[in-house]
Amino acid sequence: MKRLLAILPLLVLLAACSKGAGNEGAAPTPVALVKLAQAATGDIAQSITLYGEIERGGDSQIVLSAPVEATVIAIDAPAGSAVAAGQVIARLRASPASLAQYRAASADATAASQALARARRLRADGLASDADVEAARSRAAASSALLASFNERSASLVLRAPHAGFVDSTGASAGDLVQPGAAIATLSRSGAVKARFGIDPALARTLSAGSPIEVHPGDGSPPFVVPIASVSPVAHAQTRLASVLVTIPAQQGLAAGQPLSAQVVTRASRSAVTVPYAALLDDGGQPFVFVVKDGVAKRRDVAVGASDSANVAIIKGVADGESVVVEGATAVEDGMKVRTR
Repeated sequence: MKRLLAILPLLVLLAACSKGAGNEGAAPTPVALVKLAQAATGDIAQSITLYGEIERGGDSQIVLSAPVEATVIAIDAPAGSAVAAGQVIARLRASPASLAQYRAASADATAASQALARARRLRADGLASDADVEAARSRAAASSALLASFNERSASLVLRAPHAGFVDSTGASAGDLVQPGAAIATLSRSGAVKARFGIDPALARTLSAGSPIEVHPGDGSPPFVVPIASVSPVAHAQTRLASVLVTIPAQQGLAAGQPLSAQVVTRASRSAVTVPYAALLDDGGQPFVFVVKDGVAKRRDVAVGASDSANVAIIKGVADGESVVVEGATAVEDGMKVRTR
């Protein structure tokens, strides 16, 4: 009996060693190191950037042209200038050819006037007929009208703004020889103008008149928000883009042809459960996240709504306040234990 009691501790020790040796071969339970974020309720607006410009043409524009062949002395209001009614836009000087035409017209008018006076004297003396007088009168009238036209056009060599507005473009520079009718400057009347933006036809269907759009002028002026005037889903033949039309208030001071960009919301989720975009994973087109509870990650398939650069709305699959994996998800499997960084 004493001998049995003596070897009993040795048996217990051997059993313990045998059990320890067996555990050395067992694989440890994998634990993923992750970072978590909480789902929260909030609003998300998904927006896109559009590009366009202030439309040209229409009743709001006027072209100032050279009245005669002339040399441009100066362009006093370059493109982009705001001008008042009557302000000088450009100054011209009649070319030698125009001056020669003027002198010829003046001489013709003088000769025609003298011929008319002579025809009247001859008619009084019975040496000319009424038809002769009428022919002389017609020639004198035509010559006088031509001279008056030259005088009027020559007096228009200083081009002025007919109304307040903006110089959209200039078609000549100082020193240029321009022909009659050549466009020297194009002006837009002060007042509201139209802007047109291109948009993918599929996205155009998500917009409607009255929706807000944030316009960013290309000259670096502060952005402003206006309502959409109309949406045309018909694609342009060349650009293959639909159109968004906007009315730009006069006080913005934008001229025809000026480039613009704009931000417009195409999709919004209000009071939705949101998670960081980094939490969203994809399995063959099925979005999912890993939801962590009691240190265990569970895959949860979700339906998503609007998204921005940071967050995405979860329409179905995650509740407010639940914890989702936002970093380390590639090492996580469904049902795996995790610990946070």
